[in-house]
This record gives sequence, structure tokens and C-alpha cells, in this order.
Amino acid sequence: QYGYRAEDYEDLSSMYQRNRSEGFGREVKRRIMLGTYALSSGYYDAYYLKAQKVRTLIKEDFDKAFSKYDILVTPTSPTPAFKLKEKVLDPLTMYLSDIYTVPINLAGIPAISLNCGYSKSNLPIGLQIIGKHFNEGTILRAAYNFEKHSDVEKKKPEICPAKYKEAAE
Repeated sequence: QYGYRAEDYEDLSSMYQRNRSEGFGREVKRRIMLGTYALSSGYYDAYYLKAQKVRTLIKEDFDKAFSKYDILVTPTSPTPAFKLKEKVLDPLTMYLSDIYTVPINLAGIPAISLNCGYSKSNLPIGLQIIGKHFNEGTILRAAYNFEKHSDVEKKKPEICPAKYKEAAE
């Protein structure tokens, strides 16, 4: 079993309904609804066709960059990771957290995200390595070499400081 599975369902249809209503967070539900709305009758031409044109332009921009470079390196997110179990209720903040990964997904090219350091409040900072179509090996080697030659893991903060461990015991 992978992911969330509802309990006490009557049939396959009710299991799917409950999995999606109970297992998806607010942000996932919001994005599904926006996607469904954009593809609904009357909005197909206004949104979908324009989105396909924008997607093509994004892909062409990456193709130009990869005519000069084997990989591109960017932040994964404009901010450090959210705190564990932190609830972010602002949709704009959630959308902006994906601003560096969405173009990669739209272009359909491979990328890997890895930790490259920590913020002042010990939250991980993501580094994204992007590669050409069907060039996953190159980005995996780049990520491996970054991890091998960086000291990020040596600087890793304690997830559960001693004072909290003692309180839990």
C-alpha cells in the first residue's frame, strides 16, 4: 500500500472518494479544483490552449540554455523549507514556494533537489540540479558529486535537540 488509505469504506468508489477527501491537504485540493475549472467547458480555449503555448516557450528557453550548458543549478524554493507540521494557509505563499520547480515540470525535463545548507533557524535550503531530456544520469552524477564534496551533512542540525529528548523520556 502506498499513500493514504481510508478505512471502513463500502465499495471501491467510496474508498476513492474518501481517500481523496481525507488524504489530500487543502493545497492539493485547491490545485485540483483550479485545474478542473480551467479545463471545464468554455474555459478550454481561454486557458488550456494559452497554457500550451506558454509551455512551448518555456521548453524552447530550456533548449537554448542546454545548447550551451549540460546542467543548470537553481534554488529549489525561494525560501527555506517550512517548519515540520507548519500550516501555511496563504495560497499565494504556497504557489510561490513552487516558482522554481514549476517551469521544470512544464518543460518535462529531469531535475533533482537536494539539501545545500541550513537557514539561521536550522531549516534546510534546497538546491535544484536540472538536466536535458533523457539525461538523468548527468544530474544524478552532479548531485552525487555535490554531496560527496560538500560539508552540508557535517553541519546538519539536530532534529530533536537534547532538551526535547529529555522531556520526551
